[in-house]
Amino acid sequence: MPFVLESPAFPAQGPIPLLYSCEGKDVSPPLTWSGVPTGTQSLALIMDDPDAPDPAAPKMTWVHWLLYNLPVGTAGLPEDLHALPPGTLQGLNDWQRVGYGGPCPPIGTHRYFHKLYALDTVLADLKLPTKAQLESAMRGHVLAQAELIGTYLKTR
Repeated sequence: MPFVLESPAFPAQGPIPLLYSCEGKDVSPPLTWSGVPTGTQSLALIMDDPDAPDPAAPKMTWVHWLLYNLPVGTAGLPEDLHALPPGTLQGLNDWQRVGYGGPCPPIGTHRYFHKLYALDTVLADLKLPTKAQLESAMRGHVLAQAELIGTYLKTR
């Protein structure tokens, strides 16, 4: 069974609704997953935008959301996540905040990668890691990765 990450709010490669952006309520979209591989001890989620600041000339990958130590029995996250699943920890996004920060591109249509990692371990408390610190801690522990890409173009 393939490891799959989906959202009932938008299709793969499709537009992310305004509700989940800085122009809307900036709430996290609902996410669901299936096919978690045998041997998985925890999950990690990274949402980022490799098209920043301008998709015609990207200069960086902007981090929107970091979650790790999601319990294996979790099959998804609800819209507008407030209560984290037990044991789940968060990292810092590129606004230097904990939690979800929705699409808010300054120019053009950007791609937003939601990457879910199946890990063979439960990570130590990394004390609000950056994406680089989380990826470093995950190195050698990734059993599988599922990905969902959505797009967003600012309306204003």
